Amino acid sequence: MEMSNEIEVKAAAGDVWAAFNDVERIAPCLPGAQLTEIEGEEYLGLVKVKVGPVNAQYKGKATFVERDQEAMKVVILAEGRETRGQGNASAQITATVEPLSDDRTKVEVATDLKITGKVAQIGRNLIPDVSAKIMEQFADNLETMLSAPAEDSSSGEGASSDESDGRAVSSPEPEAVDLLEVAGPPAAKKFGPVAGIIAALWIVRKIFKRKKKKKV
Repeated sequence: MEMSNEIEVKAAAGDVWAAFNDVERIAPCLPGAQLTEIEGEEYLGLVKVKVGPVNAQYKGKATFVERDQEAMKVVILAEGRETRGQGNASAQITATVEPLSDDRTKVEVATDLKITGKVAQIGRNLIPDVSAKIMEQFADNLETMLSAPAEDSSSGEGASSDESDGRAVSSPEPEAVDLLEVAGPPAAKKFGPVAGIIAALWIVRKIFKRKKKKKV
């Protein structure tokens, strides 16, 4: 599944480019994402999504495939596996930063997404609708982060270069992104009945499991 999104950020292009090259700073800007560890050139973390009551958590890693400072283009490969073994997800993300003015920047984001499992079966048709809205939230969070006073910390490229054995990253646990909620009323009306059936089956399955455990 290929998606193309465009966002505008109220910040200088140099600051936006620097942020895209600093995974520790930019990861919390993406809804549902959390960076947990840095191992050399690999960034380990998780992404939480759900469709109504059906939750999924993907754990995986992200690596830089390309960083072209002159063109202000970065390519990131992210790969993850659902923690209960019910699916995989991978995405190659290409972000190109373009200055519009001294304090206004456009970012074009092209994503090649591959996803399998329950969330894919239920939410695949929602993903194109929600991607633009998630990117809008990301842009707002990025603006807020860039406008905040710089913290004196060891985060960023300088910190990760000496941590070849791995370094844990302390960051708040994210809330799962609800694809139905983000997609809004039109999509909820369209896909709500399907999600409702899945939810009912999911609840029945949970009850059945509990009864089975009690008998044992």
